[in-house]
Amino acid sequence: MKLAFVFPGQGSQSIGMMNGFSAHPMVRRAFDEASEALGEDLWTMAAESTPEVISLTTNTQPLMLTADVAVWRAWRETSSCLPEIVAGHSLGEYAALVAAESLTLADAVTLVRFRADAMQRAVPEGMGAMAAILGLSDEAVISLCQSRSTEQSRVEAVNFNGPGQVVIAGHKTAVEALTVAAKEAGAKRAVILPVSAPFHSTLLAPAVDQLRERLKSVAIAPPKIALIHNVDVSEHQEPDAIREALATQAAKPVRWTETLKALTGRGVTHIVECGPGKVLAALNKRGAEGAQSFALTDSAAIDATHQTLLGAQ
Repeated sequence: MKLAFVFPGQGSQSIGMMNGFSAHPMVRRAFDEASEALGEDLWTMAAESTPEVISLTTNTQPLMLTADVAVWRAWRETSSCLPEIVAGHSLGEYAALVAAESLTLADAVTLVRFRADAMQRAVPEGMGAMAAILGLSDEAVISLCQSRSTEQSRVEAVNFNGPGQVVIAGHKTAVEALTVAAKEAGAKRAVILPVSAPFHSTLLAPAVDQLRERLKSVAIAPPKIALIHNVDVSEHQEPDAIREALATQAAKPVRWTETLKALTGRGVTHIVECGPGKVLAALNKRGAEGAQSFALTDSAAIDATHQTLLGAQ
């Protein structure tokens, strides 16, 4: 067995998403630690607020980071099976860095709050949009974007999530027009996503500059677990290289399909999604051929996954 852990980002949040982890005191402690760093109660926000509140980028990013790390700590508390390699989808990369002891949770949660605010400021609300295109190849979506994008009305492929699943982002009018063109080109679905900014598009270049400057003051250590970065599907040990990967990630595509291929190419046989929900587990089943996929959705899933992995050793 060769084990990888992957950490989800925005899109996996839900009210009460930590309710299934009451058996693990480390979960609440992680939320307390992150809440103290931010000066606000993330646990109450996750448990008792509204979907609208936790879907605001400035809230979603620190919430999901904390949730991912909390589940990781619950796993560490009870399991003897540890990953040889980790990765995270977009925001999830910060949780992967915490798991690899490259970032502290306190530094990571304040950093992702800064990241969220910088990404939102880069494009005024209402000007940008994102959409999921299902049923077309990566190449077909890229070609459609290139043929219909202008400097004043930009649309780009920004998330390569799996075979036949690409997310686009850019100016709202361009994204809306591209969804129509994608359906005409044979897409099974083309759905506008409920987000407030065109994440990972070049429109977020101002956020890259702000993140790069902010990261200069953040302590980063070489990861103790091998970690594959979204932006270049590469592993980095030097702190400055990690800082640059995190900064440029904001305005460059998430290469998840390639990340999964990199994991299986390194011999990974089992992939565990570490965080609430199972968005990545579904992608992993399609994109990581030959590897078994699991999702730690609650305490029972942690126990069951641990037993399965013990049997695979």
